[in-house]
Amino acid sequence: MGVGELLRLLQEGGVIDVQNMLDERRIEVDKVGVKNVKYPICVLDKRQGFQQTVATIDMFVNLPHNFKGTHMSRFLEILHENQSTINIKSFPHILLEMKRRLNAQSAHLRVEFPYFIKKEAPVSRSEGYMEYLCAFKGSMDASDRMTEFTVAVSVPIHTLCPCSKEISTAGAHNQRGVARVEVKFKRFFWIEDLIEIIEESASSGLYSVLKREDEKFVTERSYNNPKFVEDVARDIAIALYEKDNFTWFTIEVENFESIHAHNAYAFIERTKEGGES
Repeated sequence: MGVGELLRLLQEGGVIDVQNMLDERRIEVDKVGVKNVKYPICVLDKRQGFQQTVATIDMFVNLPHNFKGTHMSRFLEILHENQSTINIKSFPHILLEMKRRLNAQSAHLRVEFPYFIKKEAPVSRSEGYMEYLCAFKGSMDASDRMTEFTVAVSVPIHTLCPCSKEISTAGAHNQRGVARVEVKFKRFFWIEDLIEIIEESASSGLYSVLKREDEKFVTERSYNNPKFVEDVARDIAIALYEKDNFTWFTIEVENFESIHAHNAYAFIERTKEGGES
């Protein structure tokens, strides 16, 4: 905005667009926007079609050196317009809209949300909901190309220590843990299917409702399926390698140790042949 236009607006009693005023420091801002926005959204659900949840959202664009600021309200307008369609398929459209509405060369979006799956106990079939923390993260460049798009899930798991089982005459120590997996992919997939891969790689998955017969089953299954964090990470990696859809992944497994004053941890990152890191 030039000085002449600014004077004209003042004379006419108009509203000054401060964000579009000239900035003479000539420093581009790489990312500017809104962070930690709590917002109700609707995501795809494999069984029910859709699921309502509440997300924590970060939305950023780049700011050219000649503009003083960006228009923060436009981020929330875009979010409100797309709250019912935030999913793997719609992410490129939302990023493109951010670039267009904010006159930006690049856009970045991260959406983290709790996702609930109804899960049956293994014997009694008692039902309860399990919570899984999920996230979509994507970026788009000046050519409208997706430079990054990942899906991440955090899955609570149960493990039983192989060493403890081997050296003990009775029992073995076991604990809850969490496996965090982030993937890049070639085509649409269901979050539920990735969660299933992770749970099957642990000594056992977790349940919100267990009867006595279920506790017996889970305890004995874990005892017969001992896993270190290293085992869980490697088994998840093998399962992801077998799926040609995933081109890159990271795996973090952390045990909240029951007899140690520390956590056990394992990490794997791989780019599959022909994939992009």
